[in-house]
Amino acid sequence: QVQLVESGGGLVQAGGSLRLSCAASGIMFSINYMGWYRQAPGKQRELVAGITSGDSTNFADSVKGRFTISRDNAKNTLYLQMNSLKPEDTAVYYCRVITRLTNYWGQGTQVTVSS
Repeated sequence: QVQLVESGGGLVQAGGSLRLSCAASGIMFSINYMGWYRQAPGKQRELVAGITSGDSTNFADSVKGRFTISRDNAKNTLYLQMNSLKPEDTAVYYCRVITRLTNYWGQGTQVTVSS
């Protein structure tokens, strides 16, 4: 039984920081890719940041220089460090895990950035 549980969201002022966590459990195959996505009201879900099994990373242009993605393999946990937050970062943030055959999504955590 696979679970991806996001945490760390909340309400912050512009310029502030948050650290999101995604705790993965029950995954029986090697993880090829882990990523963070977000969806704002009225918009499509978009990639924020991803990390491969080889630790290469990629970021959306809108968050480059502000966000950092990392993982703790021992804890099977994915992180997203978000600095210099902007109101346009407001969205529900979702964790995604891709194994050799299956794609998993978490339920999301709300991030709201006030101006």
